Amino acid sequence: MVKEQSGIRHPEFQRMRVTLTIGVIGLCATAYILGAWQGTSSNTRATPIYTKTQCNDAAPSTSSTPSLQPSGARLDFQAHHQVAFNESLLAPEKIPPCQLKYSEYTPCHDPRRARKFPKAMMQYRERHCPKKEDLFRCLIPAPPNYKNPFKWPQSRDYAWYDNIPHRELSIEKAVQNWIQVEGDRFRFPGGGTMFPHGADAYIDDINALIPLTDGNIRTALDTGCGVASWGAFLLKRGIITMSFAPRDSHEAQVQFALERGVPAMIGVMGTERIPYPARAFDMAHCSRCLIPWNKLDGIYLIEVDRVLRPGGYWILSGPPIHWKRHSKGWQRTEDDLKQEQDEIEDLAKRLCWKKVVEKDDLAIWQKPINHIECANNRKADETPPICKSSDVDSAWYKKMETCISPLPNVKSEEVAGGALEKWPKRALTVPPRITRGSVSGLTPEKFQEDNKLWAERVNYYKKLIPPLAKGRYRNVMDMDAGMGGFAAALMKYPLWVMNVVPEGSSNDTLGVIYERGFVGAYQDWCEAFSTYPRTYDLIHADKVFSFYQDRCDITYILLEMDRILRPEGTVIFRDTVEILVKIQAISEGMRWKSQIMDHESGPYNPEKILVAVKTYWTGEPAQKQ
Repeated sequence: MVKEQSGIRHPEFQRMRVTLTIGVIGLCATAYILGAWQGTSSNTRATPIYTKTQCNDAAPSTSSTPSLQPSGARLDFQAHHQVAFNESLLAPEKIPPCQLKYSEYTPCHDPRRARKFPKAMMQYRERHCPKKEDLFRCLIPAPPNYKNPFKWPQSRDYAWYDNIPHRELSIEKAVQNWIQVEGDRFRFPGGGTMFPHGADAYIDDINALIPLTDGNIRTALDTGCGVASWGAFLLKRGIITMSFAPRDSHEAQVQFALERGVPAMIGVMGTERIPYPARAFDMAHCSRCLIPWNKLDGIYLIEVDRVLRPGGYWILSGPPIHWKRHSKGWQRTEDDLKQEQDEIEDLAKRLCWKKVVEKDDLAIWQKPINHIECANNRKADETPPICKSSDVDSAWYKKMETCISPLPNVKSEEVAGGALEKWPKRALTVPPRITRGSVSGLTPEKFQEDNKLWAERVNYYKKLIPPLAKGRYRNVMDMDAGMGGFAAALMKYPLWVMNVVPEGSSNDTLGVIYERGFVGAYQDWCEAFSTYPRTYDLIHADKVFSFYQDRCDITYILLEMDRILRPEGTVIFRDTVEILVKIQAISEGMRWKSQIMDHESGPYNPEKILVAVKTYWTGEPAQKQ
């Protein structure tokens, strides 16, 4: 009976089922048509969430995703993040250009401000930055007719006259072959005060006395560098040189060096330590640099000893070396020159240095590999004493001392601080400061992970910025270099990296960077960097603005980046979306073009990348403030 009833199909039930089926099909069709119409409409109206809006426009609030655009167009993040706009960012401040007379403005090395400070010990040539109320809130202009510099290696020998319109050195140093004017360009023959026949031949003379090409010497320091020809010609021998010279009567010598594509900074041996860590350089050099090595209790040679690596060399040419031959040309008496050399020799012995050789115009000393023998043989009252403090790396506004920086304790035959691999192997080898646990929190495992991470990131950068792998950039700055992984990942390209470790960082890693065979400096980005305008092609800023956002006005950091960046130069920012939105809004008022990109791991990572390009523009002679 039950079986029979289950098979009964009443007509009203059949009609109801047909009606429901038709209704469902109708609703689906209606929803599909409405969805297609709404999608078409939103594709024509939606704008990316980070697109600038005008003052009277409302910030976009739609959550629909714009259609994909070709590479090079603005990147859309609406499918992944929603960020509330600060109303003040909707209309970014339009920052005006500075007067053309400031085209070579160096905020912390302003000759006008320098006159207020004593000349004793070159204090007036040291860093003296403007107060907050004196900061320029304008864009430093390039000179009229500015051109992109020559590509490396041609830039080593040539620079455009319009970029650095100074003939003074070509006249003053004509006999020494520093620089020559040839039509619309400068030519750098490679000469120097003590090597008028060229830096190449001079370096060959040094190589005949100490080995320069076996990989043991990688980092060098040139004090009073001129136009940095010594450093320029060492590069082809696998040696990278940090050259420095003051902003003085030899107008723009450091600017010429950087225009050539050679590492250099404005700097001077004054009262403060030079901004490099202890045991940084394999070799230091002075070619008639006019530094009074034998005066002031030997404070300047003691500073060289601080930054010189155990077993490193100090090379001196010019007064007083070979004084019997040159005394008349130097317009000094033989007795005066002999006394100076005797005092330098005596100081070097008290530093426990060994004189390696003196031949013709060159004299070379070598620092011991450790202080064991030195400490055992010193008299109790001998000067200079060994410093009691072990704070040897601090070098940001830190006064020089007339005591010898102590070396790490080791056994008699060991290199203090640890021996280094030969270049280029040392670039990817765990640095001794890490293996010995000298830097808190850093381990060999973290070092290797960091190398792998930056290799992946640089590969991603090459996709975002194809010119990176094609020689477009020569002078590169990493504003917070960490362990130097970014520089290591760029080794195979024809560029060099100024690795900056911000003052106040949780870890002082600059010593690690130098042990890898790279160069860099300490810096507080609330102040200007010690360089001329337009001296870097590419700037990398990894979470720099997260670090500084509560320390100073980030607008002034961006203005400093604009000052040192060349026209049509590129900046890569890595930070949170919130920070990048602020940066992008400010940079629009600085004549930059920018685009926010996804993190290399994909769109769901909250960290993003902002790529910005400084547009080309120059000052005009009749320009007003």
